[in-house]
Amino acid sequence: MADIKKIATRESYGNALAELGREHSDVVVLDADLAGATKTSTFKKEFPDRHFDCGIAEGNMMAVAAGIASMGMVPFASTFAMFAAGRAFEQVRNSIGYPHLNVKIGATHGGISVGEDGASHQCCEDFALMRSIPGMTIICPADDVEARAAVKAAYEFEGPVYLRFGRSGVPVFHDESFKFEIGKGEVLQDGNDIAIIATGIMVGEAVKAGEELRSQGINARVINLSTIKPLDEELILKAAEECGRIVTCEEHSIIGGLGEAVSSLLSEKLPTPVRRIGVNDEFGHSGPAAELLKDFGLSAENIVETVKAWL
Repeated sequence: MADIKKIATRESYGNALAELGREHSDVVVLDADLAGATKTSTFKKEFPDRHFDCGIAEGNMMAVAAGIASMGMVPFASTFAMFAAGRAFEQVRNSIGYPHLNVKIGATHGGISVGEDGASHQCCEDFALMRSIPGMTIICPADDVEARAAVKAAYEFEGPVYLRFGRSGVPVFHDESFKFEIGKGEVLQDGNDIAIIATGIMVGEAVKAGEELRSQGINARVINLSTIKPLDEELILKAAEECGRIVTCEEHSIIGGLGEAVSSLLSEKLPTPVRRIGVNDEFGHSGPAAELLKDFGLSAENIVETVKAWL
């Protein structure tokens, strides 16, 4: 996959917003003094009258988004994941989640791969926080094609949506014929020895791990689960039944994220052994994104080692 072009999903977010803006006059974009980083500047260049910089006041931005949604517009409130899910949690919960308003939250720079910005900006708790809000839909796309499709699907979906995008470039493995559906995962590689369920930036690593395992005689089923809530229960249960063991991979704490969601489902409906690969209940630290992913075990190599040691 090293030769495949890489695009950061935050770039995809900005491009998708511009496309939506051309097609729908009710799309409004809010940002919190980070339009260059979140890439909402792409939308701003074309539609300056529909882009509002709310300043470094993320809680207020969420309240503004709630007000705009209550008037029938579709706001995309954009900032770093740490500020969208963390700093503005109360406003997201009470002003957006509780009245179940049609607000879309574009959270960029999620996870460890924020890199040199360090622990204060490396949000590995956002899935857990957003999962706790009733009625919140959570999406973490794996590549450029899926990210752009997810933004459009979020627009068409009625209700609050949390979209997580990354800072670093990731391989593009979908083609333009790909059809995205909220709540549905996809099998990228088939196999029955073990199932690897990944989301976001970890999908590319899971695919590389699956290829390496196959070369060693282990046929892993690799699944892209971009919708964290609601889960694709049918796909997960089928993988559990046919593979017998599951490894989850996420650029998030193993507490409260994809691994916990999958484990909760299986414990109730089809008890299955699960191993969770993610950030192991610790804060991040500053460093180059690629090195940090390896430091925290978020790499294809660690997935391969985990599977081989288990089998």
